[in-house]
Amino acid sequence: MVFSSIPFLFYFLPVLLPIYYLVPRPAKHIVPLLFSLIFYAVGEPVYILLMLFSITQSYLLVNLSERDAKRRKLWFVLTVILSVLPLVWYKYAGFLATNLNLIPGVALPIPKHSLPIGISFYTFQLIGYAADVYMKRCPAQKNPLHLALYVSLFPQLIAGPIVRYADVADQLVERTHSAEKFAHGILRFTVGVGKKVLIANTLGELCKALGTSMLGVWGYAIASALQIYYDFSGYSDMAIGLGKMFGFDIIENFNYPYISGSIREFWRRWHISLSTWFKEYLYIPL
Repeated sequence: MVFSSIPFLFYFLPVLLPIYYLVPRPAKHIVPLLFSLIFYAVGEPVYILLMLFSITQSYLLVNLSERDAKRRKLWFVLTVILSVLPLVWYKYAGFLATNLNLIPGVALPIPKHSLPIGISFYTFQLIGYAADVYMKRCPAQKNPLHLALYVSLFPQLIAGPIVRYADVADQLVERTHSAEKFAHGILRFTVGVGKKVLIANTLGELCKALGTSMLGVWGYAIASALQIYYDFSGYSDMAIGLGKMFGFDIIENFNYPYISGSIREFWRRWHISLSTWFKEYLYIPL
């Protein structure tokens, strides 16, 4: 189920919004969690168990690392390994097996499984959460439902942005709601739908229609680049808008990357949450 689909726009969201705003404040954490799990289960009825396992092991081991100062680093490393293993298996096992089979005498079976939706995003978030606690940027989450909501929150689960735990830890416990914020969320979501449906999808059809002439190749290159941008940024706009409807402030993910004056500046403007994640949790620590 994608944000621009009929089931989401006419069934899922219209049912969720009134329920969310009618329930008492303590239930405003449970409702988005339940609907986020339903949202994921619609697309991945089996792999939801994998996501719940990843959340559970991270919750237990990160809390254990906070209590056990002597083996703190051990528990952190174990958390990262257990978080990464499913991603490596589902995303790269087939690639590795195929290439190893090129070696004479090697005949490994090639896995025939599909890639779980959103596994890269929730894996990065779980690693970031463990790192934030390990580096003492924030305490470990004592409520497993709050951690589950952070990981599974449907606006950012499928296509990002990658939300750092330290940035939303307080919002998981208490969020502000207002008519102005809700209206801003609707506007941002509508802009995102327009980018995806009216621009990105149209450019995709244009790419299919362009020929192989010199002009056609150049047209394809330009249309394809714009399609990728409007597709990704459209989903980010929808995620940010949906987050605001439910009181969450999700970070910006694109900042007009195609006006960049250099490759370095481009990567600072393109998929900001991903580049920030690599900088915070890989580049700086190493």
